[in-house]
Amino acid sequence: MSAKATRAGRSTGGERTITLEISRFRPEQDSEPVFETFDVPLRDDWAVLDGLNHVKDQLDGTLSFRWSCRMGVCGSCGMTVNGKPRLTCGTFLTEFGAGPVRIEPLKGFPVIRDLVVEIDDFLAKLSHVKPWLIREGEELPLTTEYAQTPEQLEAYKQYSMCINCMLCYSACPVYVLNPDFLGPAAIALAQRYNLDSRDQGDRLDLLNTDEGVWGCTFVGECTSACPKHVDPAEAIQRYKVTAAMRSVLPWARR
Repeated sequence: MSAKATRAGRSTGGERTITLEISRFRPEQDSEPVFETFDVPLRDDWAVLDGLNHVKDQLDGTLSFRWSCRMGVCGSCGMTVNGKPRLTCGTFLTEFGAGPVRIEPLKGFPVIRDLVVEIDDFLAKLSHVKPWLIREGEELPLTTEYAQTPEQLEAYKQYSMCINCMLCYSACPVYVLNPDFLGPAAIALAQRYNLDSRDQGDRLDLLNTDEGVWGCTFVGECTSACPKHVDPAEAIQRYKVTAAMRSVLPWARR
């Protein structure tokens, strides 16, 4: 079912509209995704997510997609917008002129329904890199604190800003072709702990593999796609240097 479309960007009943071309996949009836078009109000303060919510609330309540905070914090609303992985809460309809705006699921992930993708593999990759502080031979009492200087915090701060939106995975040409690749967010997460002065762990054995850092071809799309200005490409290259140094100087750490 497609909503009746009017010309995008023109006034309809006194209000401008823009056309959304939305990928639909209902496994009980579709063998592959199809596109349906919906006209939504074109307002200066409306993001793509507002348009999707308008469709769901006013035009077709069966449309499925993820969202939560609407503030660029939760990472839930990542989708492919006109061919690029974007957070739909921070991508405004006015960016696309007269339209149309094509909205698809994030590339590289199995589609569950409409714009909702499977995330279990992504979460497993994050867990694989041991994303917690490792202290060797030490059990901490609940009152223990480890103070850091501003410089020590700054060393890993950018990597801690990741919101797990998966845009970097969808932008990564390696992951799209090879889902076994550990991926940019997971490697950046490992670097976040590797650079933390409180951590004593060694995660290089998890990353120094063909599916880890050596799978990266350094295109840099992951960094370009990140809405929080994390630099996964840098993290991967730094780990490659660490691995190379470790092979020459086996006793070297970090």
